[in-house]
Amino acid sequence: MNNVDAYSWRKQVVWGLLLIVVGSIVLLDRLYYIDAGSFWHYWPLLLVVVGINQTIGYPSPREFGNGLWTVFIGLWLFACFEHIFGLTFRNSWPLFILAAGVKMVAQPLIARRFALNNPEHRNEK
Repeated sequence: MNNVDAYSWRKQVVWGLLLIVVGSIVLLDRLYYIDAGSFWHYWPLLLVVVGINQTIGYPSPREFGNGLWTVFIGLWLFACFEHIFGLTFRNSWPLFILAAGVKMVAQPLIARRFALNNPEHRNEK
């Protein structure tokens, strides 16, 4: 199994597990076994899980970057909803400007790292 096949297989498994967990919580809420209202403020952490899944075993620099953005957005939403460090939507929007700057600086470094790790590049030396 090559890297791209392993990545797509893992991506499908993670999405399936997330759907099973969310479906189970909704079902148990509808059957009055649990109160799902206490779980819903954790939904941004699902974005963090999805983002981490995108960054592990990444097939391309673009997927890696998208995974990092997904993790950032999930953590930002969770911090704003829970008012961690006093963050709200109103006072934390400059974090997106900072994150965009970090992305612009890191993008060439990540692309170079991927090029060095590419098996085709190793054979050319």
